[in-house]
Amino acid sequence: MLQHPQFDPYIFNLGPINIGSFQMENLGPTWYGFSYLIGISLVWWLCRKRAAERNLWKPQQIDDLIFYAFLGVIIGGRLGYKLFYDFAGLAQDPMGMIRIWEGGMSFHGGLIGVLLAVWYFGRSTGKSFFEVGDFVAPMAPLALACGRVGNFINGELWGRVADPSLPWGMVFAGAGSEPRHPSQLYQMAGEGLALFFILWFYSKKPRPKMAVSGAFLIGYGFFRFMVEFFRQPDSHLGFVALGWMSRGQQLSLPMIAVGAMLMVMGYRLAKLQTPAQKASSKKSAKGKV
Repeated sequence: MLQHPQFDPYIFNLGPINIGSFQMENLGPTWYGFSYLIGISLVWWLCRKRAAERNLWKPQQIDDLIFYAFLGVIIGGRLGYKLFYDFAGLAQDPMGMIRIWEGGMSFHGGLIGVLLAVWYFGRSTGKSFFEVGDFVAPMAPLALACGRVGNFINGELWGRVADPSLPWGMVFAGAGSEPRHPSQLYQMAGEGLALFFILWFYSKKPRPKMAVSGAFLIGYGFFRFMVEFFRQPDSHLGFVALGWMSRGQQLSLPMIAVGAMLMVMGYRLAKLQTPAQKASSKKSAKGKV
């Protein structure tokens, strides 16, 4: 049985701040925010590297795409958390949504934000939605992995009570004295690292349009659904369906369904292409990771 290290969430703290009626207990960069920065930076670096190798995307286009995606993650993630997990809090205190430093981000909300960013970027550059989505999807799990490391450092989103004999069972502050599954690390390994390598190798060869995006949705939905069996459900929500399904699992099922639909559509449409269209698609696919 292990004890969570209880890291200081702040890299350094300038708080408390009191200026008139404005008060802030803590002020400074957090390890959680730093993990987001590292994740976005890795995605940006890999996108620029692959785009340069294929000579189809300009560096400035990659910079713009990552900037829009970053905004989508932050705005969508925060709004999604309030809508999916804390709607009562949003109704009582709408301004609480902008207090990001208090914590609370949703992957599914962030995904919606990124999809809007991809749509806007594609529209402004003349690229199709799935041309952009298929290009960036293989790198996205690296950012997810970094985010889960941030969750672990914060000692939040811990797992369910584990068997005392589990060697890596961990006691988290605020979660009682019983050992729990370090589900943040399970998610880092599954929806982060494992999904990254799967998509990386799957997309090395030309794939039909929509296939890589579909594979990402299926992969994330699958890993998230499975790890939720080890993750403690949100205390204010509990199980939301069938007496055992968490909100995370409920939101992941549509992802798997949509991903499967995209892959089926992609491969079926590819079979209907003429030889000239197939040659054009292969040439375009060289720009994918």
